[in-house]
Amino acid sequence: MTTPLYGKYGGQFVPEILMPALAELEEGYQRYKDDPEFLKELDYYLKDFAGRETPLYFAKNLSKKYGTRIYLKREDLVHGGAHKLNNTIGQSLLAKYMGKTRIVAETGAGQHGTATAMTGANMGFETVVYMGAKDIERQLMNVYRMKLMGTEVHTVESGSKTLKDAINEALRDWVTNVENTHYLIGSVVGPHPYPMIVRDFQSVIGNEVKEQIMEKEGRYPDSIVACTGGGSNAMGIFHPFIEENDVKLFAVEAGGSGMTTTEHAALHSASLCVGEDGVLHGARTRILQDKYGQILESHSISAGLDYSGVGPELANLADIGRLTPRHADDDEALEAFHELSRMEGIIPALESSHALAYVMKAAQSGELGDLVVINLSGRGDKDLETVIKLEQGVKDEYP
Repeated sequence: MTTPLYGKYGGQFVPEILMPALAELEEGYQRYKDDPEFLKELDYYLKDFAGRETPLYFAKNLSKKYGTRIYLKREDLVHGGAHKLNNTIGQSLLAKYMGKTRIVAETGAGQHGTATAMTGANMGFETVVYMGAKDIERQLMNVYRMKLMGTEVHTVESGSKTLKDAINEALRDWVTNVENTHYLIGSVVGPHPYPMIVRDFQSVIGNEVKEQIMEKEGRYPDSIVACTGGGSNAMGIFHPFIEENDVKLFAVEAGGSGMTTTEHAALHSASLCVGEDGVLHGARTRILQDKYGQILESHSISAGLDYSGVGPELANLADIGRLTPRHADDDEALEAFHELSRMEGIIPALESSHALAYVMKAAQSGELGDLVVINLSGRGDKDLETVIKLEQGVKDEYP
């Protein structure tokens, strides 16, 4: 364990066998992150493979209805349908430069797994992805996409059968195969240096927004809003704005079927809102746990937000008041999913729908200001089956 890097959060709470691998990873990252050849290749992949830069779109119909200027950062247009490819390109390229031949990863919504499969196939890695049985059931399209690209998908039947348990299995794999394997974490979670590495590769989002919003509006936004599970899309858009104290940052978590108190924490995935300090997956952060310190199962209709913790840097930003945690429940997210589809012709991921839902609730209160940027972190194609089943359930219950 090392000294935490984000206030009282972060660190390395891992078995001794992983310490050399983490040291090797940090050394490799420090060696290559500013290397001209590495950066040239990274820029090539981001532009010609991922399709960057992504547009900053003015949502004129939403803006008119909710009385504030709303822009959408269109990460749904990244190859594969989500922001996740920004990070998998960076880490896969880093693994290549470090001489690794195999990649393991975990996935919840399947978007990180799909992005890992894409870069694994493109760069010639043996690729293995761990995914909870519950998530596999609700994200069959992404499972097929991963297999289509030659990735071996392992079903995780333990625990809550979601992202938390998939991470556990991926870590076990890495421990066994550290010499030739890179563990490609998909969010700003885990032991140092992962939260830093993922944040840096995702910061391309916020760096683009800085230039785009100045070009379109001549100033920075009053608020930036992003959904938050582990927090990679949130840190990606927030990080370049952290020193811009006039820009409010809102992290919107999944409130599940309805937020109440910490006694009902298992009903949702809102670690920033109601979590407590603890250790999860190698880092100290804010987590959902019972009075005995046991990790509580989380719940959300969006598989990508169904996580019992949050990135340590986000936890620290919330502690010091630089970030404001908020939540949206399942019904609000579904309403936002339909609202954006109807009003702008853009189908959002259920994860991103939570950020949209909060803006829809708060826009007229004045909390967000007159100019808002929402990180539309993914597209909703992957969630159509989930939404259809939910709607069919309502129809069956209320004929």
